[in-house]
Amino acid sequence: MCDACIAAASSPPTTRDIEEGTLPLLKFDASGLITAVAVDDATGDVLMVAHMNEESLARTVETGEAWYWSRSRKALWRKGETSGQLQTVAEMRIDCDQDAVVIRVRVGGDGGCCHTGRRSCFYRRVEKTEDGFHLVRDGD
Repeated sequence: MCDACIAAASSPPTTRDIEEGTLPLLKFDASGLITAVAVDDATGDVLMVAHMNEESLARTVETGEAWYWSRSRKALWRKGETSGQLQTVAEMRIDCDQDAVVIRVRVGGDGGCCHTGRRSCFYRRVEKTEDGFHLVRDGD
C-alpha cells in the first residue's frame, strides 16, 4: 500500500475524500478484490471484466501491463502471458466510489481478449422477446 494510503487509513476517509480526493482510497470487497473493466484504447469497446487485488493493481501500475487476480485459480494472472494477448496499459481510471477501475489497453498478439477466441468477452447482445429476452451472438 502506498505511504499516503497508510496515513489516510489511520482515520476514516470522508465521502469527500473518496469522491474528490487524489489519494487512492480503494474499496476492495470482502475477498480483497476490485472490479476491473478492460477497454480497447483505440475504439473504446469493452473487452473484458476481471478482478484485481492490491498486488495485481500495484503490478499493473508498476509494469504498465495488465495484471489480474484469477478467482478460479486463486493466483495472479498477467493477461496474455501464455496467449501473447498482452494488455499494455494506456490509462487507468478509478470510479467515484473507488470500488472499480477502467483500464484502457492496447492488446498484443492477435488482439483477442476472450478465452473463447473472440476479441471481446461481450459478443452477445440482449434482445427483448415476448417472453422476456434472449441472447444474439454478433454476426448472427
